[in-house]
Amino acid sequence: EGDRLSSAVDAKQSERTQWVRNIGPALARFVALAHAALEQRGEFELTEEGATRNIKRFVLKVHSICIMAITIRIEAGRAVVEGQAIDRGRYALANGAPLSAALDEVDEPWMAGALQELFSRVQS
Repeated sequence: EGDRLSSAVDAKQSERTQWVRNIGPALARFVALAHAALEQRGEFELTEEGATRNIKRFVLKVHSICIMAITIRIEAGRAVVEGQAIDRGRYALANGAPLSAALDEVDEPWMAGALQELFSRVQS
């Protein structure tokens, strides 16, 4: 009820408050989980590129070669992880839907599995 009242009084300020209190910290946690999923793989690197406040975008490099873009965002109350081909990359990606889960379901095993699914879509 407090969120409804806050929104009714000032929708823009309420949205900013929601982002600071809920969305921003959740997005930062998901990014940390993605990095943690790769920390045992020294040849893998996620380099932030083209990120905004609401969407974190990384280029995955393997042995310093650009492979794909990975975006992490929150959409309609769900965490969404998506792979995309990049212009300067030499690899294509098989079609596949973005991967998503309820915010409270995203943990280290989920993120590691989501990244593995995206990696499986890379085609030489």
